[in-house]
Amino acid sequence: METDKRPLILVSNDDGYRARGVRELIDMLRPFGEIVAVCPEGPRSGGSMAITVNEALRLAEVPDFEGCKMYKVNGSPVDCVKLGFYVALGGRKPDLVVAGINHGSNSAVNVVYSGTMGATFEGCAFGVPSVGFSLTDHDPQADFSGCRPFVEKIVEMTLRNGLPAGMCLNVNVPNSVEPPKEMRTVRAARGNWNDEYQRYTDPFGRPFYWLTGSFHNEEPEARDTDEWCLAHGIVSVVPTLLDRTAPASGQPEWLRSLKF
Repeated sequence: METDKRPLILVSNDDGYRARGVRELIDMLRPFGEIVAVCPEGPRSGGSMAITVNEALRLAEVPDFEGCKMYKVNGSPVDCVKLGFYVALGGRKPDLVVAGINHGSNSAVNVVYSGTMGATFEGCAFGVPSVGFSLTDHDPQADFSGCRPFVEKIVEMTLRNGLPAGMCLNVNVPNSVEPPKEMRTVRAARGNWNDEYQRYTDPFGRPFYWLTGSFHNEEPEARDTDEWCLAHGIVSVVPTLLDRTAPASGQPEWLRSLKF
């Protein structure tokens, strides 16, 4: 009995299985292999690498999308990838894990908050080459057509060459007036979020808080960062490590020599 020799690609996201971004991504990936998508049942943005530990997880098959088998999960993006490996793929190990396309940027420090990149890191933790794609447009009806040539190029090269163990890719596409024509491998910009919560009062006089704020780029003139690329209409590719151990060269002397 012949088996399908095409690459097996596991797809997930953090915007939910109904999101336009993941469906556009599936359409872009179809020529590259067999696709199985396992996505949250609803939006899970900002979930990072959260996993569900205190409630039952449910994996439910939903109608196929353009020939791609699709499932929804009542959990986080990481839950989706785990259930993809353990259940949806029937024990088969994928050749590639792809997350996105996220509605909104995951550049700079956002990589540590992102559910899209949480799914990407989880694929990387399983030892599979993994890539997260994002478009800097939060509109539910965003135009993802400008992402296609870059998704195709990255996926083709990753399937052909693989990635080093413990490394995944964080790819951000700018939502510019003219479709981007350039892509660069760069580093994540240093920066932080300011005034993250706005205080409000409910009808009973009780205070509550809503996440807001703005990102402050600490090095706006640094041309080797993702933020600079996105500000200049260039697609950024940041190789990102699963192991977050600080290299010895960057540790203070007292820490390097610490003994007890």
